[in-house]
Amino acid sequence: MSDYYEVLGVSRDASQDDIKKAYRKLARKLHPDVAGPGSEEAFKEVSVAYQTLSDPAKRQRYDLGGASGPSASAGFETFSDIFETFFGGAAAGPSGPVPRGRPGQDIITSVQITLPDVVHGTTTTVSVPTAVVCPTCHGSCCAPGTSPRTCDACGGRGSIQRMTRSFLGQVMTTVPCNACAGHGTIIPTPCSECGGEGRVRTHVTKDVRIPAGVEEGTRLRMSGEGEVGPGGGPAGDLYIELHIKPHRTFERAGNDLVTTISVPMTAAVLGTTHTLETFDGPRDITIRPGTQPGDVITLRHLGVGVLQRAERGDLRVVIEVAIPSALDAEQRALMEQFAQLRGEERVEAKRTDDGPGVFSRLRDKFSGWA
Repeated sequence: MSDYYEVLGVSRDASQDDIKKAYRKLARKLHPDVAGPGSEEAFKEVSVAYQTLSDPAKRQRYDLGGASGPSASAGFETFSDIFETFFGGAAAGPSGPVPRGRPGQDIITSVQITLPDVVHGTTTTVSVPTAVVCPTCHGSCCAPGTSPRTCDACGGRGSIQRMTRSFLGQVMTTVPCNACAGHGTIIPTPCSECGGEGRVRTHVTKDVRIPAGVEEGTRLRMSGEGEVGPGGGPAGDLYIELHIKPHRTFERAGNDLVTTISVPMTAAVLGTTHTLETFDGPRDITIRPGTQPGDVITLRHLGVGVLQRAERGDLRVVIEVAIPSALDAEQRALMEQFAQLRGEERVEAKRTDDGPGVFSRLRDKFSGWA
């Protein structure tokens, strides 16, 4: 049995790179397409040696005196084997005709929705420019009553063979047929409506279901609703990008809604009831006596729907107390009398150890909302 290291002309401690370089050099020299049929056995022996020594597991078994590797029949016997080994692909080219139908492109369109749409979800209609299957030829690309004809140049194979030069010399390669673009058939009479493309351009309308809880910039995917491909190929996808219009009353904070209402100073002191229009209809809010600026009233489960879950956030109402900026003489006298009764004639700085101030209370109320 031949010594594979001697066959390749490398030492027993040769690296994988050295083994590969040695094999490439011998393959160029001994390949039957270059050296002639008489070199076939020598080429097979070199190929078997390379297959064994280039695989670490096989090389270890060989060095330990085990199986000598694959049989000669399993070696690299053609140029395409060598091409695939060194360049990662076969040299033979297409194995058959290329289908005329090709996948279509995706479509991206934008839709503006309102905050109520986000809260409850909605269905909207979009109109998009697209390509659809030709209604005349139904994607065949041929005029009615005609059909594709087998390409004379390639005989329907979609490819032709030609001689090219390589580092091994003259070799036969397979390339797509120029006459039929690799399809194997020719359209003798193209459809007049689509020009032989199998599809036509148009506008279509689609109903889009928008779930509750979507975010700004969310993209919804409608599979198979994009452009039909050339030759009536499968359609791409339709993507709907959502943009949310600002609301004049409510803002979104995660799954919650936030709004501010202004109540008169007297109402904050004495208490009152305020009717707030929400996205679920009017709701009465009780302003308790002694309500302070920045106090928050929470209405449970009136916020934004949670995406893909049967629940909703809350509606938080921030109280703003309106302080009168101008008083007439009678109002001023009454306020002064009220201040005397309360013992509030003087203004004193509030000590920091008397409890949190208004800014601290606001910070605590709003923390964690977003």
